Amino acid sequence: MASERDPSASRPLSELVEELLDHEGPLPIVAAGHPVLRRPAEPFAGQLDPGLLTRFVAALRATMHAAPGVGLAAPQVGVPLRIAVIEDPAPVSEEVRVVRGRVPQPFRVLVNPSYEGVGAGRAMFFEGCLSVPGWQAVVARHAEVRLTALDERGRAIDEVFTGWPARIVQHETDHLDGMLYLDRAELRSLSSNQAMADRWTQPTPAEAAAALGFALPD
Repeated sequence: MASERDPSASRPLSELVEELLDHEGPLPIVAAGHPVLRRPAEPFAGQLDPGLLTRFVAALRATMHAAPGVGLAAPQVGVPLRIAVIEDPAPVSEEVRVVRGRVPQPFRVLVNPSYEGVGAGRAMFFEGCLSVPGWQAVVARHAEVRLTALDERGRAIDEVFTGWPARIVQHETDHLDGMLYLDRAELRSLSSNQAMADRWTQPTPAEAAAALGFALPD
């Protein structure tokens, strides 16, 4: 049986992006099982000229809003470049805000990002992914991270993120390393969106852990 090649692996990235932008509306989001999600993305080094980069970033933002989501990485639309966007209006209750550290984040473009944990603190919460539609699972992540990156104008970013913004940064940067959140998830927690709505909407996953049989950190 012939193997199916990933077209994005050999085409010039500028050509690939131009073709994506030829279509109106949000960009199509690729789902788990697509090879582009499972290999490290190529560092951005001018493969897109400034005008094309601006248009691509705008399309990523529009696609993120339409999904809706709070982050989107270029591989999720089939483009293997180390570029991601994040933005979170944080429309949550005060209880959730306090427990999860979920505070509004303005729109940010992350070019060639990398992160490292700050301190030993870990946090476990349910999270989902636009490339794994219909499911959520509990993931343990650094509670605080130092992010280094460039913005869309080439300016350096060196910033510490905590709480939910730190989770978003880790999730999107992992995409650029060929990782999905499921690679880090507690698989006994895997729940459909319907199960989440019916059972696990609490600010913490403590009840889910007790019922589904997985451990939370002390």
